[in-house]
Amino acid sequence: EDRGWKWAEKFTSPGLMATRSSGKIIHKEIPGKIIFEDDQCLAFHDISPQAPTHFLVIPKKHISQISVAEDDDESLLGHLMIVGKKCATDLGLKKGYRMVMNEGSEGGQSVYHVHLHVLGGLQMNWPPG
Repeated sequence: EDRGWKWAEKFTSPGLMATRSSGKIIHKEIPGKIIFEDDQCLAFHDISPQAPTHFLVIPKKHISQISVAEDDDESLLGHLMIVGKKCATDLGLKKGYRMVMNEGSEGGQSVYHVHLHVLGGLQMNWPPG
């Protein structure tokens, strides 16, 4: 089944998934821990978690960076946040969690398809890093 995910085969950064594995997870060619899917986005556990709970919410529409998002992407980007919140609740993150979207090389972006990281299950500190 195509599912409109041909762009996912371009992922090669271990920051999101191992080489091409995100596309393979999306196409269900290899096992992936998919949490949620609708017509706008997909949420799945990161295979290189940085917290006890670490999942990604990615839009099906290709947007390379938040800085190039258009005004008509506002609803989609808000939807990613709501899906992240619902998945965090479903996964039992009752004490809190962190949502992160990296922008550009200095912001730590290594995969140029917008994606929301949701991390929880431990005390987060500020500033990060």
